[in-house]
Amino acid sequence: MAEVTVGNNESFESLLKRFNRKVQQDRILAERRRREFYEKPSIKRKRKEAASRRKSARTARKY
Repeated sequence: MAEVTVGNNESFESLLKRFNRKVQQDRILAERRRREFYEKPSIKRKRKEAASRRKSARTARKY
């Protein structure tokens, strides 16, 4: 759970900005989107393999 404390004389906009940044850093929304619908194990495995291929291709291009 993302938690932000209010500072002295801090505006609501800056508080909201800090909260949104904290949520992004904790990857809360990404996790929620990932769990929104059931994903079959075969689809999950294919998605992981594709991500691995993309990552290895990215590192191969680097060198």
